[in-house]
Amino acid sequence: MKRLLLILVLFLCLNCFSQQKESVRVAFWNMENFFDPFVDSTLTYNEFTAEGSQHWTKSRFYKKRNNMYKVILAMSENNPIGIFGVCEVENQYVLNSLFNLTPLKNHNYRFVHYEGPDKRGIDPAIIYSKDKFTLVESKTIPYYNPEDTAYRSRDILYAKFIDGEDDTIHVFVNHWPSRYSGELETVGSRACSAAILRRQVDSINAVAPEGYAPKIIMMGDLNDCPTDPSIYDVLKARPISEYEDGNLVNFMAGNKSLGFEGTLKHQNDWQIFDQIIVTPQVLNDREGLHYKENSARIFWTDFMLEDDPTYHGKKLIRTYIGPRYFGGFSDHLPVYIDLVK
Repeated sequence: MKRLLLILVLFLCLNCFSQQKESVRVAFWNMENFFDPFVDSTLTYNEFTAEGSQHWTKSRFYKKRNNMYKVILAMSENNPIGIFGVCEVENQYVLNSLFNLTPLKNHNYRFVHYEGPDKRGIDPAIIYSKDKFTLVESKTIPYYNPEDTAYRSRDILYAKFIDGEDDTIHVFVNHWPSRYSGELETVGSRACSAAILRRQVDSINAVAPEGYAPKIIMMGDLNDCPTDPSIYDVLKARPISEYEDGNLVNFMAGNKSLGFEGTLKHQNDWQIFDQIIVTPQVLNDREGLHYKENSARIFWTDFMLEDDPTYHGKKLIRTYIGPRYFGGFSDHLPVYIDLVK
């Protein structure tokens, strides 16, 4: 009897420990021009079609889709990603084709997507595991710059989730204005996006019950590095080592353990434009979902990279460089963190 009781106690302890250590991956990836191959009569931009300048055929679309799912399967380590933010996806057709018509269908994913104002028709989206999270609400937060009302940029996508134990997670997926017209010429546009996001975070905190600190996760291609003013000063997202009241925590800032130099390469310079930022409660909570220490990573595999004969080292195998088709994956690497409870 004593031996049976001992076995039962050990089993319960091990089961409890495994539940406490169960992790949920939260990831983001800029998928680089993930278009369907069809002409959209509602858009003036249809270059990613068979007759367009990019000669985007069905076979090229399927190759791109298959490249995407191979990376996602590798990153998920055969365990569904809990919350997965993406950008540069055209519509629900490409999302459905990727997550419901490939081996990813076995992971029971759902997605949140709204048609946005981008002139090329590319948007952010949120994919989530229906087995791990329940969607409560979602909406878009429009970009608006009072100093340049004619300029339009991507919406910020917001979704609110609860997990199986009613732990609430707020998620914002971002794709801030690019540097296409020059870094200095566009710095104000990204500062504007940062201010919009910061106001959203402050609004959620302001209506929270007294004594309750909301868990908010912000992710995206911010087109700025962690030390740039839009992120460091306007959003007030700082490294863990610089955390103090009023600041957000940027896991991609000042972190030497990310596993790779950067998320995209410009000539010989790797930069970290793709970031995951959280409110302090995600870092400090020890009862509900919280950050798994040292889990922040830039994800890469050998099959996503090739030798760079011009600038040395490695470079990303992209889908396109300008009009030239290479049949690769993306011009960005994904990033992720793990949450545990």
